[in-house]
Amino acid sequence: MNTHTGTARRFVVMFALTLSVLITAACGTLVGAGVGAAGGAAVGAATGHDPGKSALIGAGIGAAGGAIYDITH
Repeated sequence: MNTHTGTARRFVVMFALTLSVLITAACGTLVGAGVGAAGGAAVGAATGHDPGKSALIGAGIGAAGGAIYDITH
């Protein structure tokens, strides 16, 4: 029996579970960042400003809003 394979399998399972928990805990932050980036890029393009910069600003504001939402709910 190869114990190295069992150790690697346990590591992969633990890593996947940890990643799942982190993604679930940060769901509002990730969604807020995505929506903020899309909204920021759209507003930037509509107003004639740099959409890339606007997307970065929107992502930051959306991530902050999502994190606050995650904390309060």
